[in-house]
Amino acid sequence: MRFTKRASVATLAIVAALASTSAMAQQRVVKYYADYDPAPLAAMEQVIANFEAANPDIDIQLQNFDHEGYKTAIRNFLTADAPDLANWYAGNRMAPFVNSGQFMDVTDVWEANGFNESLASAAASMTMDGKKWGIPYTYYQWGIYYNKDVYAQVGVEVPATWDDFIANCEKFAAAGIDCLTTGTKALWPGAGIFDYLNLRTNGYDYHMKLTAGEVAWTDEGVRNTFAEWAKVQPYITKNHAAIDWQDAAALLVQGKAANYVMGNFAVAVFKEGGMTNDTLGFMPFPTINPDVVRAEEAPTDTIHIPSGATNVEDAKAFLAYVGGAEAQTLINNAMGQLPINSGATVGDDPFIQAGFELLSTTEGGIAQFFDRDAPAEMAKMGMEGFQQFMVQPDQLDNILDRLEKARGRIYK
Repeated sequence: MRFTKRASVATLAIVAALASTSAMAQQRVVKYYADYDPAPLAAMEQVIANFEAANPDIDIQLQNFDHEGYKTAIRNFLTADAPDLANWYAGNRMAPFVNSGQFMDVTDVWEANGFNESLASAAASMTMDGKKWGIPYTYYQWGIYYNKDVYAQVGVEVPATWDDFIANCEKFAAAGIDCLTTGTKALWPGAGIFDYLNLRTNGYDYHMKLTAGEVAWTDEGVRNTFAEWAKVQPYITKNHAAIDWQDAAALLVQGKAANYVMGNFAVAVFKEGGMTNDTLGFMPFPTINPDVVRAEEAPTDTIHIPSGATNVEDAKAFLAYVGGAEAQTLINNAMGQLPINSGATVGDDPFIQAGFELLSTTEGGIAQFFDRDAPAEMAKMGMEGFQQFMVQPDQLDNILDRLEKARGRIYK
């Protein structure tokens, strides 16, 4: 009996092992390449676990790269040995891969899951040739962060229009306070100012055509944008070209500056410096041209299906899940960023809530940021020009001529 029992246990173990092996063999693999930082990686791993629990026949195999290595790797693996899913970015950053036929059209995923409504705020940045090319899962707002105490000290109200903003600047200047601070030593913060001025002056479509090389830098619309910039130029922190963005943040914290055009990631720096929800405020960038529909700046991260994918059906099923409210709530709460799905929920942080309201209600489109929307070489030259203009506004003609020559060469 003892021998028989042992044999039975052994037999059961073999049967269980065979069953397990059979189940594993029946699982369909989805290869997913990504470039997450630790916190969002942990959140995405939980999203994957939840998806696999609901779909036990699908195995999502995530391979994570560092950010810089991924930028090189994606150009290689999309050409040979493509995964089924790959992280990237919206807007013009995805355009080269769409134009080269390396990203797959996923319009059917959008239509089948109601994403044209629930992901509407990012729809324009995911659309080319009338088709959708991926699923956006996170973004964060830009806008103007301001020091409430300084506003109270000078006795001004939060402006609704650009004219109101400039009128406030005169009062801040009279009090010895920089109306607008920035630090352009690393160039990119100046691009945030340009993007918003151009979006508010000319609108989303014009802005995207400019960054795509379809509009001349000497065009009247561009000159109109710089004319608005010239109004605030005298009130910008004078040594901005010599300081980093964190140094400019310190000026806002100390009450030496009133406003800062920046992304929501800066809130942590403001609070580390001693600001609280009672002293730090946020406002949308004011209206310049009332005839222009409001568009916003919100760098958007996305997931795509490479054209060389081997398991398209299951990859689409995962995209449908990631686009949903539940998954977007989970990953964005971990990242401290914003879900794009309008049915998702956000935490009680007032700046996250303000950003969700701002981006969920925009009708004019979502721009990605100048150095994502323009090719790398054009972005660098453009940002150098923005920095120079804030130091030498009298050099505008030379700056625009230089950028126009670059456009003719870079977008061939």
